[in-house]
Amino acid sequence: MTWLTWLYVPGDRPDVVAKALRSGADVVLVDLEDAVAPERKAYARAATAELLAQGPPGPVPVHVRVNALDGPLAADDIGTLAHLPGLAGLRLPKVTDPGDLRRAAGWARAGTHTPPLYPLLESALGVERAFEIATGHGAVRGLALGEADLRADLGVGGGGLGYARGRAVVAARAAGLAPPPQSVYPDVRDTEGLARDCAEGRALGFLGRTAIHPRQLPVIEAAYRPSPAQVEAAEEIVAAAEQEAGALALADGRFVDAAVVAGARRTLALASRSSRSPGGGAR
Repeated sequence: MTWLTWLYVPGDRPDVVAKALRSGADVVLVDLEDAVAPERKAYARAATAELLAQGPPGPVPVHVRVNALDGPLAADDIGTLAHLPGLAGLRLPKVTDPGDLRRAAGWARAGTHTPPLYPLLESALGVERAFEIATGHGAVRGLALGEADLRADLGVGGGGLGYARGRAVVAARAAGLAPPPQSVYPDVRDTEGLARDCAEGRALGFLGRTAIHPRQLPVIEAAYRPSPAQVEAAEEIVAAAEQEAGALALADGRFVDAAVVAGARRTLALASRSSRSPGGGAR
């Protein structure tokens, strides 16, 4: 299954989490970190553990973003949640080197296995070590940028994250991981701006996006799904490749080789996703 939408929800709001599970997002991201006030952290962890204790709580995977690995809460977060049958992945904030992954995996050993790990690159050091982090533990399944913290660390705005975005995309590809999703678009009312930003992200090699409100989900989905013209072109390429092995030229002069065919197959895989109509407020 190709995931295009991840919806963040605060872990101390079980009612909001329940709505998110029905929102149409591909993955629900229960947040124990930034979305939860300090005095609510223990409750958020307990509520999330209760949610995941009996197995998958809904029709889509549930990932949990734990608290900062260099703080006092992450070990308890991971130790409490890692073995629960409803957990599909751990989002690890502010990862700066493979040692962070090994430490997190160590905290998870109370369970039967290390759950899938998704490190977040949120600092200059994390970005510079992107490939080391992507290959730093066998349980890593994907990378992502945390752009708000990264902007603060670098002191940039606007287009100042171009290098970091390219670095994350290349590192994920080099490590054999799925393309990273874009970071959140913070203005939930600006759907036109979100669509434009998604188009830019798609051109950079990202695939899908994290969201903070259900109204953003259909915009992200539409931005990353191939257009009818792209699907038609991909079908033509794949059909031609099935008729003739090796490099070939189509009737209109386009040259097709193995890389082009692989890209066409990816386009068709995205196009085959079932249509959704995300809805139901989560905030």
